[in-house]
Amino acid sequence: MGKPYLSPNSWLEYVPGDAPLIIIAPHGGALLPQELPDRVCTGCVTVTDLNTQELSRAIIEAFVRRTGVRPHLVVNRLNRRKFDGNRDLVEATDGYAPLTPTWTWLQAAVDSAKQRVAAAHGRGLVIDLHGHGHAIARLELGYLLSASDLRRSDATLTASGDMARTSIARLSTDAKSGERGPALLRGPNSLGSLMATAGVPSVPSAGTPAPLVGEEYFDGGFNTSRNGSSSGGAIDAIQIETHYTGVRDNVNTRAHFADVLAAALVRYLDLQYGWRP
Repeated sequence: MGKPYLSPNSWLEYVPGDAPLIIIAPHGGALLPQELPDRVCTGCVTVTDLNTQELSRAIIEAFVRRTGVRPHLVVNRLNRRKFDGNRDLVEATDGYAPLTPTWTWLQAAVDSAKQRVAAAHGRGLVIDLHGHGHAIARLELGYLLSASDLRRSDATLTASGDMARTSIARLSTDAKSGERGPALLRGPNSLGSLMATAGVPSVPSAGTPAPLVGEEYFDGGFNTSRNGSSSGGAIDAIQIETHYTGVRDNVNTRAHFADVLAAALVRYLDLQYGWRP
């Protein structure tokens, strides 16, 4: 455990762990190999989520310090101009065929981590870690529900059956806390509420159940959809979009935030999955 495995070009990294937690850092890479063309497709986003690779490593180490066990880590070390670690094959590579093995290696690394988690623990969680530049300095937790979806009442969300299409669909029916449905999105023991209680504003959470009309919000992307439980399976997923100042702007803020998030994740895994180190 803790030994890194690199893809053939050292563009991707997988560090196996022994906790029921997988952290993916898809947009914090810095490598700009000259042999790879820039992604120029219509709609392609090439902005780097600054310092999220470093933040992911800090979270891993904070979790280890607290528990003695290590989450799995999957890192895209390529700059987003060259390869997007949170898109389907065509958009991730901009159709550049020599990058297909890189995309395949990335998915295989995540799948390997998920299989190990399921074999060792039965259930587990993927965190897809990002950085946003939106106006409101808060975490945005994505479960594959839009901002307008989240603005509906718990009763309406439950009646609609829309929890079944979230990235925590399985958890919303079998959480060890006994909570069900929308409570897993914004109840007192949701991840957003645990972070808000620890002093990090978050949406959705008990205090901020949904973005207001006009507020920007990322609801989850390819990794969250592919690796969550909306299509079944034992692994859930949450996308975490972090703000910059006070979270990932320097080594000290990253260390502090990493410790706060690690503590919240330990509590969350206990409450909702019944896991204790």
